[in-house]
Amino acid sequence: MKTSLEITAEPLPQELAFLSGSLTAFNDADVGASGRKPLAIFVRDEHGVIVAGISGYTAWGWLYVQWLWVDERLRGRRVATDMLDAAEQEAVARGCHGAWIDTFNPIAEKVYRRQGYEPFGKLPDFPAGRSRVFLQKKLP
Repeated sequence: MKTSLEITAEPLPQELAFLSGSLTAFNDADVGASGRKPLAIFVRDEHGVIVAGISGYTAWGWLYVQWLWVDERLRGRRVATDMLDAAEQEAVARGCHGAWIDTFNPIAEKVYRRQGYEPFGKLPDFPAGRSRVFLQKKLP
């Protein structure tokens, strides 16, 4: 088979879908179906505008929180804690036994540690001058 290597900063959606489907099929055959299911939680103001949210997924018995954001006006009011509690409860209802999250923000790391997450890995200088910290938590 003759091949060629292509580098692009603008992959087509169908190319990414092909990659995702191919890797999913490989992993399903290797370790079993992940049961991957998206999970999002939103906090909205009185006008329906999103002022905080979590996005991630559950798979193989784990919750992964990919994004967590809180509008500056709501920070310090336990909004992140409430959203994490809700995400963890939903994950448990889905059969999950653990959760993980990563951050390079020291303030966010403190919030996650207060929530019971413990570090299990670190990438120094990601981004430069900071460390990306990976944290996990055992769910009930």
